[in-house]
Parts: sequence; C-alpha cells; structure tokens
Amino acid sequence: MHNSYSNHIAGLLDRYQREFEKLRLQGSPVSAVLIHSGSDNFYYGDDQTVPFRAYGHFCHWLPINQPDQMLLITPGERPTYFQVIPSDHWYDQSIQNASWWCDEFEVVTLTESQQVNAYLKHQRDLAFLGENTDFAAAAGFNNKQINPPRLLHSLDYYRAYKSGYEIEQLKSANRQALIGHSSAKNCFENGGSEYDIHMAYLLECNIIEQHSPYTNIVALNEKSAILHYQHKRHNADHNAKDKSQVLLIDAGCRVNNYCSDITRTSVRPHTHDVFRSLLEEMEKLQLNLVDQVSPGLDYVKFHRSALELLNQVLIDGDIINCPSQQSLELGLASLFMPHGIGHLLGIQVHDAGGHLADPNGGTRPPPSTFPYLRNTRIMEENMVFTVEPGLYFIPVILDRERDSAIGKYLNWKLIDELVPLGGIRVEDNVQVKTTGVENLTRQ
Repeated sequence: MHNSYSNHIAGLLDRYQREFEKLRLQGSPVSAVLIHSGSDNFYYGDDQTVPFRAYGHFCHWLPINQPDQMLLITPGERPTYFQVIPSDHWYDQSIQNASWWCDEFEVVTLTESQQVNAYLKHQRDLAFLGENTDFAAAAGFNNKQINPPRLLHSLDYYRAYKSGYEIEQLKSANRQALIGHSSAKNCFENGGSEYDIHMAYLLECNIIEQHSPYTNIVALNEKSAILHYQHKRHNADHNAKDKSQVLLIDAGCRVNNYCSDITRTSVRPHTHDVFRSLLEEMEKLQLNLVDQVSPGLDYVKFHRSALELLNQVLIDGDIINCPSQQSLELGLASLFMPHGIGHLLGIQVHDAGGHLADPNGGTRPPPSTFPYLRNTRIMEENMVFTVEPGLYFIPVILDRERDSAIGKYLNWKLIDELVPLGGIRVEDNVQVKTTGVENLTRQ
C-alpha cells in the first residue's frame, strides 16, 4: 500500500499545483492552502459532542479522523501535517503514525490548534479550507481566503476520479461489509429482530455504529419500503420469527475514511410467491445495469435505462396493466422506485461533485422528471459510484393514485397483498474502467 499511497499523494500535489496556477491566471492567486479537519460540535443545550467526521478534503490526504488537525499544502514543498495532540486526561487523543502514510509528510506536533499560527506565513494568497471559519478568522484569514469557491468547485469535481490507493481502500471496505452482510442474513433466517440483525452486522465487521459510514438501515417486512428507515426494533412477541418474511439491509464499512455502501434484500421460504419472484428479477436487473456501465455513458440515461428495465419487471409481474411504452410515458415505474439509481462514492457516502458539469463550478441539475438524482455526471474512467435499483410498495406514494387517471393501470389487489412486505433494493459499488466496469462489491 505504501507505493500506491505515495502515488496518491504525488497526484494530489500535482492537482493542487495546477489549481493554484489556474487561479493565478484567473486573477485570484492562491499560493498555499491550510486544510482543517474540523472541530467537535455539541448537541444543542448539551455538553455531549456530536460524533466527529473529518472534512472530506482533509481525508483525501490523510487517513485520520480526528478534530482540529491541519495540513499545509505548498507547491514544491513537502506537505506539512500539524498533528494536534492535546494534553487531556478525559479522552484518548493519541494518533498512531504508521510509516506508510506518515513518511509522506513533515509532521509537526502541537498541543493546541492555535499554535499553528507560528508556522503560517500570512500572505494574502494563503487559503483556508474547512468548516470552522471562526478558527480561520481568529488565525488571521479574511473572508476571501476562507473556502474560496473557485478552488472548492475544482477540488470537488476531481474527487470523482479515484486513484489506485483509493480503489484499494474502497475494495477493502466492500470486503469487510460483505462479511457483516453474511452474518446479518444468517441472523434474519434464524428469526432475528432488526436489533439482532444490526448487532450481528456490527459484531462481524468488528465496528461500533459510530464508525459506520452511515446509519445502518435494517428493515423487516413493511419497514423495508421506508427508504431511510432509522429504527432497529426488537421483536415484540414470540411469534415474530414466523411473521418475519423480508429483510432489507443497507450497510457499509469505512477503511481509512473510504466508504462502502451495500444493500441486500433477503426473503424467507414462506414469503409471497410474487414477491420472491420480484426479488429474483431485481437481482438480475441490477447485474444487467452493472454490465451497462462504461466510459461515456450519461448517468441520467443510465437512470432511464433502470426505469425501463423496472417497468418491464412490473408488467411481467402483473403489477402494471398497460403496454410498456404507455407505462413509460405515464412514469408508472417511478411510483415504485422514487430514488436515483445511485451516487458517487468515496470519502463520503454521497461523494462530492455529483451535479458538477465542469471544474469551474458549472452544474448539471437533475431533470425535472428525476429531481432526486444525486449524480448527473458522464461516466469516466476511475469514477466510483453505486448501482442500486429498487422496487417498493410505499403506501404514501401509491395510495394517492388509487383514484387518479393512472391508478386504473395498477393491479391494486396484488399491490395490497405486497404492501406488508415492503420493498426490494440491491446495491453494489462499481468502478468505471477503460473498457467497461469492475464491480468492487463482487470481487
């Protein structure tokens, strides 16, 4: 990993130097940048801190998830990592300096973040990147120096392209998560509650929930139709084992601050035959979509392709009762998949730059027909994103169509039978390759 990380850092240094030169030519010179990891925040009216998550552009350089760390990037010079280790008897503030990453930096140890001022040259073109703008102002940065939009637009845009080191971390995060998914499925098949399944996943991944990339979605039966279902219920009665039919678990892992994001849906033998058939078709559909990934493919068109395939599954399953073209024109499939086909993935689960059209800050908003799309980019080599088609029976969406003009094309008797089973989602993480795709989840 040492070589791939060294190459990653060299690539970042080159990228930042190019950005500084571009800004100089645009009349907004930046000669160096101080990146701040972020600071602890407290719950309102409380003395407990919100779980900390370091700033993405800081994590792009360093595998450290600690508050008040700083990195000084100056072209032509070795990057300086200001490692803040407070004298603290309340919390463990230690940081393990592994040689594979530490060797790439000049490490300066501080006991307070304010001590960084002694190392900064407060020239007018030193920029600050980070959330804690109060810290930046106290350190002498003016408003134009703090989070300059032109620099951030470009850095966000290029985050979509992953280095070899980043791909290694994403693969590792996928491998770790899959171990947890296997244990979760076993727990479900043995009648476990949402809480039991959640704990089985964490235990097998050897993590606590705070170290997950996002709050695990562990949903049984009708709850699997709530896209971001947040609870983990205990079984309320001794017959719950027999009532449990469907599990949807959306859970990932983090490795050196890089995230995996995997969803699997499982059913038990006594589940409705139509639902079981729909799951089989959705698993085939998802792999079909993965195979479509290639450089030059428009992600918006990719989403349309997903809806076309889903539309046919719904017609074949006797859920939609009208010709395929008519159903597509009416947008019936979107009633059953009210989310995008995926999103960029990396340091953040929903990684930066999904709507950027260019590095200058131009945007490509989602079309009005799919306003929820998190990614509208054209696929290019070394982009990483999720492919996650879904099929859900969501009462709050479907019920409003019972007496509408399009409601007559829906098989309400069958839909009402399937509503208690919730929904289906299958999600993998993929990398765009020169000639196609690599599925990082199914290595």
